[in-house]
Order: sequence, then C-alpha cells, then structure tokens
Amino acid sequence: MGLIYESTSDTELLGLLKSGDRLAYTEIYNRYKLVLHTHAYKWMRDREEAMDIIHELFTVLWDKRESIQFSSSLSGYLYISLRNKIFNRVSKKKFEAQYIDSLQEFIQKGHCITDHRIREKQLSELIEKQISALPAKMRQVFELSRKSNLSHKEIAEQLQLSEQTVRKHIQHALRILKSKLGLIIFLFLFTP
Repeated sequence: MGLIYESTSDTELLGLLKSGDRLAYTEIYNRYKLVLHTHAYKWMRDREEAMDIIHELFTVLWDKRESIQFSSSLSGYLYISLRNKIFNRVSKKKFEAQYIDSLQEFIQKGHCITDHRIREKQLSELIEKQISALPAKMRQVFELSRKSNLSHKEIAEQLQLSEQTVRKHIQHALRILKSKLGLIIFLFLFTP
C-alpha cells in the first residue's frame, strides 16, 4: 500500500518535496491554499489577485524546492513568503498609483513629460524627503555611508560610534526607506 499523503506530517512532506515528489507538492498546495488565500484576500481585497499571489508562491516553492532553506515550519515559511509577496505587490501598486497621479497632474497642466530627467528629479525629491524624515543620528550615518561613500569603520571613527552601531543604523534606515518608498525604488537605488 502506498503512502497516504493526507496523514503525512509537514516535515515529511518537505523531505518528499525536496526530492521532487509531485504528490507531496500537491498535498502541500491542498493543505494550505485556502488559508493562504483567505489571508491574501484580507490584504488585497481582490480574489483573482489573491489567487495570482498564491500561484506565484507555489510556483516558486516547486521551482526552488531543492535549494529553499526552511528555517521555521512549512506553514511559517509559506506565511512569510506570502506576506513578502503581498508587500511587494502593494508597494508596486502604491508607487505606480503615485506615478500615474503625478503624470496626470502634468498632463492637465499642459506639460508633456518626454524627458526622463523630470521623473528622475521627482524620484530624487521623494527619496530625499524620506531620508530627511529619518531620526537625526540614523540620517547622519546613512548619508555618510551612501552620499559620502565612507566605510562603516570611517563613519564609526568620525561619529565616535562602534561599527556595530553604524551597521545597525544603516540597516534600520534601509528598512524604513524600503517600507516608505516601495521595493522597486529600493532595489533600483540602494542595492550595491
């Protein structure tokens, strides 16, 4: 008699998934799709978009099954992955909406945006506004790192801080800017 997947634990299913077992993958999908869809729908308020995100999530799960590191449980991994996908989608939509509003405003004023430098300037102003809203010490550390291109060690010496404190300030600043500006802008501008 074959394996009964419905009664197999998540841990066993993960092992089977990593070895390419499609039935284990199907069981994981069937076990979690509804609860994940409900969670995604609460955020997206669009059933089709929620299903798209779930399908993306499970496609990645299958495609990267051999290399994915599960630091927590299967359910923990799925929830965190779903949350990240929702965050990325919401950030992208928010940025696109702001850009469309801005574009519409220029069109209504009779200006035609043909020069990408205008958009770059708007983007720069948006970024500068968010950087200036950072807490004072964090902003100072961040600007020395990104604008003056100083190393963590040089910043630590200049501001009489530990390198670990400098690193934490930069990490926190990037986290804040990432949430404020959206993942697309963040990846475009701040990744080395």
